[in-house]
Amino acid sequence: MPEVSLQQALQQFLQNSRLKQQVQAMQIKDMWEELMGKTIAGYTDDIQLIQNKLTITTHMAPLKQELLYQREKIKNRLNEMLNEYAVHEVVIK
Repeated sequence: MPEVSLQQALQQFLQNSRLKQQVQAMQIKDMWEELMGKTIAGYTDDIQLIQNKLTITTHMAPLKQELLYQREKIKNRLNEMLNEYAVHEVVIK
């Protein structure tokens, strides 16, 4: 049996488990401020990743409008940061 690093073992485990999206959701929440900036992150109420659909919730109408225009960019940058096609759709609420 070939030797596998701990990182590789964890990645293989996550690929085959239902925890994968929960881990990705936590990573996205951690990256959100870096991706969008401190001001936008401060006005973001919630971020959820469910079945490859990222839902961003904010109570600020102007921010909601700005995020609607940037949906494709947000999706592409997050997938790039995660090194995986994890976000298929971005929904703004």
